Amino acid sequence: MEITNSLPLHDIQVRKREMVINRLHIFVHGIALLAMFYYRATTLSRIIETKESPIIPYILVFISEIVLTFLWILHRPSRWRPLKRTTYPERLPEDEKLPRIDVFICTTDPSKEPSLGVMNTVISAMALDYPTEKIAVYLSDDGGSYVTFEAMKEAWKFAKWWIPFCKKYELNVRCPEAYFSSAESRFGKFISRSEFLDEQKEIEKMYDEFKEALEKNSVNASSSVSKDHPPKIEVINNPNGNTSDSDQEQMPLLVYVAREKRPSHPHHFKAGALNVLIRVSAIISNAPYYLVLDCDHYCNDPTSARQAMCYYFDSKTSPNLAWVQFPQYFHNISDHDIYDGRLHYYWREWIGLDGLRGPTITGCNFYMKREAVYGTEKIRIDIDLNKLKKSFGSSNEFIKSIYRINKPNVSSDGKVSDELQKEIQLVASCTYDNETEWGREVSYRYFTVVEDSMTSLIFHCKGWVSVWVDPARRCFLGSCTTSLNDMLVQQTRWSFGLMQIALSKVSPLIYGPLKMSPLQSMAYGALSMDPLYVVPFYGLSLIPQICLFYGIPLYPKVSDPFFVVFAFVFLSAQFKFLHDIVSYGDPIRTWLYEYRVWMMKSGVCYLYATLNAFLDKIGLNEANFSLTNKDIDDEQAKRYKEGIYDFQVSPQLLAPLCSLYILNVVALVVGVSRSFCCHSGNDLFVQAFISLFGIIVNYHLLEAMVFRQDKGRISSSVSLTSAGITAVILGFGSLIFIY
Repeated sequence: MEITNSLPLHDIQVRKREMVINRLHIFVHGIALLAMFYYRATTLSRIIETKESPIIPYILVFISEIVLTFLWILHRPSRWRPLKRTTYPERLPEDEKLPRIDVFICTTDPSKEPSLGVMNTVISAMALDYPTEKIAVYLSDDGGSYVTFEAMKEAWKFAKWWIPFCKKYELNVRCPEAYFSSAESRFGKFISRSEFLDEQKEIEKMYDEFKEALEKNSVNASSSVSKDHPPKIEVINNPNGNTSDSDQEQMPLLVYVAREKRPSHPHHFKAGALNVLIRVSAIISNAPYYLVLDCDHYCNDPTSARQAMCYYFDSKTSPNLAWVQFPQYFHNISDHDIYDGRLHYYWREWIGLDGLRGPTITGCNFYMKREAVYGTEKIRIDIDLNKLKKSFGSSNEFIKSIYRINKPNVSSDGKVSDELQKEIQLVASCTYDNETEWGREVSYRYFTVVEDSMTSLIFHCKGWVSVWVDPARRCFLGSCTTSLNDMLVQQTRWSFGLMQIALSKVSPLIYGPLKMSPLQSMAYGALSMDPLYVVPFYGLSLIPQICLFYGIPLYPKVSDPFFVVFAFVFLSAQFKFLHDIVSYGDPIRTWLYEYRVWMMKSGVCYLYATLNAFLDKIGLNEANFSLTNKDIDDEQAKRYKEGIYDFQVSPQLLAPLCSLYILNVVALVVGVSRSFCCHSGNDLFVQAFISLFGIIVNYHLLEAMVFRQDKGRISSSVSLTSAGITAVILGFGSLIFIY
């Protein structure tokens, strides 16, 4: 796409201050690491020759430090060239020249993803500040639930009045629930204040009736979910057959999609759902671009589509641009954010990835070019039809749509012919992918639960680029996990998927270097190999502590010049972490919360994810998708807002953390006592500090095990089990390290 306007639609600014600080830190910290490894190598050589102390713990700590440094190096490219982008949507051409956009929304279970939240997302997408006739919204219901289907009908009826109201007064907030519960300015302009207030009152009454209808409809929601059902695709259009609303403004196309699900066929999680949506939408509306939303992420800024078009209309950017990624932000974040629900750890990285040909696809909130998904740039016009069917499947209508993107088959009234309906049913069947390249060479990749990361890796390797757009007004707002259990389950699922990529044939450090820049390959390697933090975490949470317990030094004495090197490496890492947090705009206390979450992820999520990924690689474990609960428990929500950790979590998830904490306490007490008795504190100072640091940072565990009496405390059985595990570890350590 091109425009003749001489003014730019967007601009890029390098964050020079952060870039200089980041590069300087890489240089200085890197030198300190080299000095540290020189000390380790020379000391290890001396231990081998003199056998002055046990060699096994020293080697294990050395390996832990090597892995930790390796991961640190992989993460440096994301700090190399951070960018800031600005768009100017007011410079776009008139609405008649804007392309069509499809919106894909995925849901699964109305008992865990309540219909009211899902329908608010649907309605907010229908009300985007974009030509109404050029929007089509598709909801994928993997549960095939009649509750969700009936809710869509109610949403369509309410949207008939809501959308004209939004456009008439140019509302800034177009998600109904957010609008009626928000204290901010809700409007863009008044035609008449009294007229506006009268209409708003009437619309609010309709919204209350809409909520009541959804509540009645949601009875027995869990029993409505099916894992065995035929495909059902229906355009929602005048669900009551009422034709008296002909004077209403034209509505966006709204389509309900329940792909076929059979227990005997793999469904490939979200990747499978998105691939079906791509095929179904191609036959119905066939827009050249589509937006992907999670069911709990509503459109907070209605101009997001126009902001994305600022890049697709740029003749220099557009040819190689596959997707425009917006960040995930959340409306239910506590001031404390004890579970790191903001995910700012990732977004700080993505700012840097934007300087390396773009960030990865990040689950949702991205506008994708359909051509990039098909790979049509490599398809010749005279190619044999059978070859196309090998890639794209047996549907003739779908294959036709590939060559005529932006030419819909369904008219604005939403009527679908019987012949077309058969084709739609075909592309939504569970066997359509069989013996095709779907999920392997075409569209979203299967065989991992993080289809977004693998798919974007392959797209970048094919030469496509992406951009990261983070405007002052947040374009999308969702609901994040507000319980420790959901956070650990979610992070374990993501980590498992990332390790699947790291162990696959498209492992970034092997597959990427010949197809993309070395820095971008390293950035993808850092993302996929993050679960390997489990190695240094356990290595540095167990080995120095066991050796402290038995009086075995592993680090230089305080009087040794190399003590300064180790101290500098630690302080340098902590201050840089703190700088990243503060420069992003987060409060200083975020350092503590993110550090705790990193330790919990390393001790639990990365442990189970890595083990399961290796088992999956050898065929002993089958990937599964655990849906996090979007419904809210009042007591847990209250504790979350107050910044109190809720440990109503499976003992399997808590025991590793509690065992490590008890081990650190015991090792510190015994080790310090031994030091005073033997006057060896100078030898064991670093190990004592490591234990003390872990105890202080994770004080919330001690509090939950010993002092708290509320429902969210750690149960006595978990504490006793953890104490038993600690005793076993210390006993086993004595056998390995001493004798």
